[in-house]
Amino acid sequence: MGLCCGMIGLPNVGKTTVFNALTGSAALAANYPFATVDPNTGIALVPDPRLGVLTDLFKSKKTTYSTLEVRDIAGLVEGASKGEGLGNQFLGHIREVDALLHVVRCFQGTDVVHVSGGVNPLRDIGIIETELLLADLDTLDRRKQKTEKKVRAGDKKAAFELAFIDKLIGLLDKGEWLGNLTYTPEERVVLDECQLLAAKPVLFVANVSEQVSADEAMVKTVCEFADKRGARVVTICGQLEAELSTLPENERLDFLKEMGLTESGLVRLTREAYTLLNIVTFFTAGEIESRAWPIPKNMKAPQAAGKIHSDMERGFIRAEVYHYDDLLACGSEAKVKEKGLFRLEGKDYVIKEADIVYFRFNV
Repeated sequence: MGLCCGMIGLPNVGKTTVFNALTGSAALAANYPFATVDPNTGIALVPDPRLGVLTDLFKSKKTTYSTLEVRDIAGLVEGASKGEGLGNQFLGHIREVDALLHVVRCFQGTDVVHVSGGVNPLRDIGIIETELLLADLDTLDRRKQKTEKKVRAGDKKAAFELAFIDKLIGLLDKGEWLGNLTYTPEERVVLDECQLLAAKPVLFVANVSEQVSADEAMVKTVCEFADKRGARVVTICGQLEAELSTLPENERLDFLKEMGLTESGLVRLTREAYTLLNIVTFFTAGEIESRAWPIPKNMKAPQAAGKIHSDMERGFIRAEVYHYDDLLACGSEAKVKEKGLFRLEGKDYVIKEADIVYFRFNV
């Protein structure tokens, strides 16, 4: 799909450690600022237990999970919007992603130096967001100057754009995060053209130590901040997840049980990232392969078929559909059909989360 999340945060908050655990990479995670200059890019598998169930039911020879591109962007510092710490370069990397995973340090410890001298999650969030807002104000100021020239030349479309730019500048001046707001289709076009950093959806990642209870107060402050914003928080121990990712698959569940956990923090993180990007997952299943397909929410059946192969969209006839929950309740595809839960859908059908689909098409 080409969707990409960028991991942002101050230096030394554990971004690269979380990135390595998430993507199975071996990027340098060092105890000093700017160990990462160019963004590390990796592909994260999106764990989905439903896919394992389908593989077992259909006795599939192959199981293919969804993936998500993740970029570990170098730590920003105060003054980044003015070029501090290679800030302009790093801000440019952020503009290229679809959503932000804002890693916030919620653990103490003198072995990992904090660039501001002490751990304070809300201060850290404030530093990062202030730099992004300032960079956006600079972008909008330049855009406004060009748009004003068009208005003076009598461009009526430009007059609408200028009014919207003034609205955005006013919101940023108040410290508003633009990604939380709703926009008209016309406003969305202008917003997308501007590539504003503060218009991107954000998921806060509270990075804690293995002594989670000692970090609860800091995590609580992040959660309270996110609640006011209407954002989500995932708590994760980057170091523990990094250790977990090095274990063979059959040993990971035992490790999680020993830690008193039912699932990896990375499972929650990838699940929340998909929610952040407004993605739903449908499945194809059979003897050859069971596969998860991520698509934008509200996509219709022909376009979903096109994600598998362009010929399937061009020659779309119908979609044979039933839901994963119905398959689970019935125990087999044959039973689903017996109970009348197997449907034939046309071109206007909107694919739902956890639909199992077989597309009929002309070559």
